[in-house]
Amino acid sequence: MTLKILLVEDDKTVADFIAKGLAEAGLQVDHAANGRDGLYLATDGSYDAIVLDRMLPGMDGMAVLGAIRAAKIETPVIILSALGAVDARVEGLDAGADDYLTKPFGFAELLARIRLLIRRGKNEPAPQTKLVCGDLEMDLLSRRVRRAGPAVELQPREFRLLEFLMRHKDQVVTRTMLLEGVWEYHFDPGTNVIDVHVSRLRKKIDDGFGVPLLKTVRGAGYMLGTAD
Repeated sequence: MTLKILLVEDDKTVADFIAKGLAEAGLQVDHAANGRDGLYLATDGSYDAIVLDRMLPGMDGMAVLGAIRAAKIETPVIILSALGAVDARVEGLDAGADDYLTKPFGFAELLARIRLLIRRGKNEPAPQTKLVCGDLEMDLLSRRVRRAGPAVELQPREFRLLEFLMRHKDQVVTRTMLLEGVWEYHFDPGTNVIDVHVSRLRKKIDDGFGVPLLKTVRGAGYMLGTAD
C-alpha cells in the first residue's frame, strides 16, 4: 500500500522540490499552500505523516498543529522551520510535533525522518542493519564484514552473495535462488558463475578458521551456518 504524505508549505519552490523527491521515493503526496487548506486536509485522518511548515499564510503552522491535536488526530507531524533556536524547537515539540527539522535541510534527512515517524506510528521494527552468523558479522550500513574481529575484504558481488546467504542462514539456498536473488537472472545462464563466486567467498570467510561456515549441500545448493 502506498504511503500518503500531506505537505503543508507555502513556498512553491520548496514545496515542488519536496513533493518531487517524495514521489520519486514512492510516496503519494498531497500539497496545501496555506494553513487553512492544510488543516482541512489533515482532518481527513488518512495520512501516514504530515510535513508542516511553521510560517504559513492564513493560519500558521503552530495553530494548525494545535487544531490537529485538539481534533484527536494522531498522525505523525514533522515541522519545517527557519526558526532553529532551542526555544523554538521545544515549543514545536511541546505543541504536539513528533519531529522538528530546521531549514535549510537535506532532502535525504527529511525522507529518513518521515520514514522513521511512520515506522514508530505503526510500531514497526527498525530495519535490520547487522547480520550475524557465528563469529561472522556484516554491517549493512558501512558495508563491512568481519570474522572473529579482522575485516574481510569483499568485492560488491561477493558482498551481495554473502548478504543473501546470511539472510537465509541455516537454510539450504538453491542455485535458482542465488541466480534470482544475487544476479537477478530469471533463467539459468549455463555458466559456473555461482561456483566461482562461492569458491572465492569461501576462501575469504573460511580459510584459516577452525569452523567452516559456508557448506555445499550436495544435489541441493549451499548453506551458511554453524551447524554441522
